[in-house]
Amino acid sequence: MPEMSEITLPTITSAKGDLWVFGYGSLMWRPGFEFEERIPARLVGEHRALCVYSFVHRGTPEQPGLVLGLDRGGACRGIAFRVAEKNRADVVAYLRAREQVTSVYREVMRSVWLENEARERVSALAYVVDRGHVQYAGRLSLAEQHRHVLQGHGQSGANRDYVTATVKAIEAEGFRDTQLHQLAIMLHGEAHSSHASAPDENRDSR
Repeated sequence: MPEMSEITLPTITSAKGDLWVFGYGSLMWRPGFEFEERIPARLVGEHRALCVYSFVHRGTPEQPGLVLGLDRGGACRGIAFRVAEKNRADVVAYLRAREQVTSVYREVMRSVWLENEARERVSALAYVVDRGHVQYAGRLSLAEQHRHVLQGHGQSGANRDYVTATVKAIEAEGFRDTQLHQLAIMLHGEAHSSHASAPDENRDSR
């Protein structure tokens, strides 16, 4: 299967072997599916960004929130989940129901490098933002992100809780995301001085 191509339902559900899923946002702290392994991983070619207007989970069409997408360029550190072959179809169906409510993402396979002893490369299912979709926000200023996150509230709760939980998940893995951390500081109204020593994943990847 071409690595950069979009995938179809029969292809991914009928393929043999275990399935890897790359999580970079809420999947890091709330995967919601059964998995065999959870390994820190790095994807090259796209970066994590608050570039998706949320109309359902963390906002409404009238008052959109902001959620994360993988956008073009750079790299992204996240989590790779290994799903047993017997659970492939169920997990893909779950992820589609969760991530593709408004079809704002492209469902693709990407190479990710596992940060384990073997440092192996695997092909993982990932959700990349569709730049042609009406919910694609592009590169917003920190002030614009702050405004949307403050107003956003949807079926899954407050937008600020989504940002806070993601920042905590990133910190738990031992690194930081500059923009998300700056936004978290604004949301909390206090500096996270204790996190200053954590390496910044964006320093050399944007």
